[in-house]
Parts: sequence; C-alpha cells; structure tokens
Amino acid sequence: MSRVLIPEAKQGLATFKNEVAGELGVPFKEYNGDLSSRQCGSVGGEMVKRMIQDYESHIK
Repeated sequence: MSRVLIPEAKQGLATFKNEVAGELGVPFKEYNGDLSSRQCGSVGGEMVKRMIQDYESHIK
C-alpha cells in the first residue's frame, strides 16, 4: 500500500509532466495508451534530466 507523503507534489509533477510533454510535442491527455514507449519515455527522461540539473545548480 502506498502512502502519499506530500499531497501537493502529485499536482506539481502532473503540471511539470504536461509542460515537458508540450515542449517535446508529445500529445499527453487523460488516456495515453495510444502513445509509444519512446514518446512516454522521452517525457520521463527529460523530467529527470531537468530535476537533476535543478538539484545540481542548488548545491554548487
């Protein structure tokens, strides 16, 4: 059973995901079963890349 530690994070990550998807031209919507793994993976990969860059910029 999963437990939500920070409820606000879910909406924030959804917003971030939609922003990245829009910038990459991936048509995210309520149902994404018609998208390829490459399309979905590109969004997730870009999100992780940006989160790491943001973290690294704050620790230097």
